[in-house]
Amino acid sequence: MKTKQILYKKCEAFLNRRFSVIQKTIDDIQGALQSETKSSAGDKHETGRAMLQLEREKARQQLAELQKLQETLHKIDVEMEHQNVALGSIVFTTKLNYFIAISAGEIEVENRKFYAISASTPIAKLLMSRQIGDAIKFRDIEFLIKAIK
Repeated sequence: MKTKQILYKKCEAFLNRRFSVIQKTIDDIQGALQSETKSSAGDKHETGRAMLQLEREKARQQLAELQKLQETLHKIDVEMEHQNVALGSIVFTTKLNYFIAISAGEIEVENRKFYAISASTPIAKLLMSRQIGDAIKFRDIEFLIKAIK
């Protein structure tokens, strides 16, 4: 399997793990809402239900954001080689290596570290549309693009 395919699969696994956690949270909240019985302290009951409903809404928003990340990831063609940095590019620099996809953090492939980053991050914005040999300055650190895949 090629490096880009492995990075893509690891980003997919990252999203799937987050999806599972959020879905479990929603299920737990739903269960708590259904099992809560009316106590003699009515205001306390209503406050508890309202808090659970807020938590459920927050989890649903996280789920919606996660679905947007999945859509972004699915736009990537792992077979495509890039001349310029774009969504789906692997960028090798004199400092770090990047996979322009979703923000999934550090990923190790074949004893090399890559940073899966979203195209909307500041470093990705600097890298976008650049070519091999271009110099980049980010946070007072200069580096060169060595290769793009």
